[in-house]
Amino acid sequence: MDIQVLLLAVFSYLLGGIPSGYLIAKKVKGIDIREHGSGNPGTANVYRVVGSWAGWATMALDTAKGFIPVMVARQYYPDRYGVFILCGTLAILGHIWTIFLRFRGGKGVATSAGVFAALLPMPTLLAFLLFIMGIVLTGHISVGSILAAIGLPFLSLAFGSPVPLTTMAATIGILILIKHIPNIKRLLQGGELLLKKP
Repeated sequence: MDIQVLLLAVFSYLLGGIPSGYLIAKKVKGIDIREHGSGNPGTANVYRVVGSWAGWATMALDTAKGFIPVMVARQYYPDRYGVFILCGTLAILGHIWTIFLRFRGGKGVATSAGVFAALLPMPTLLAFLLFIMGIVLTGHISVGSILAAIGLPFLSLAFGSPVPLTTMAATIGILILIKHIPNIKRLLQGGELLLKKP
């Protein structure tokens, strides 16, 4: 691994680790978002606790954290899938296990969306539609996230995407599903929080 790739890798992890939701909640309401609602510093919890615009802002920033590293990697290494995958994966891992919050971050959905928007634009767009459909039909952002995580690898396969990228989509999808195990349990028990505040 040359020094430029190493620097890109570190940049990707640190950018991915910027805790957007935590910072927005702290700035707007002066609270630690991890001590409210579901305790997760991601879009859904910020939306419920801080407000809708704060939730959308968190989603936009978290998505950018995934998109930017991959696009920078593509600029410097346009033909090296391994570098794209490395930078994208580290951005996602940086979000989930952020060094800035003692390795307690979000579930990686929005940051993954940014990564795959750069790598698999059309499959990601369709996965986003699954995400919206899940929310509209159930009122649970977790359902939308789960549907998108499951759907993206199959959509990537259907569009004939390169095997390494489809494999990455499947691997990250599994990681997101694992991070959503508590949500799945609450859904089955009827105790999952709705996206909209009552």
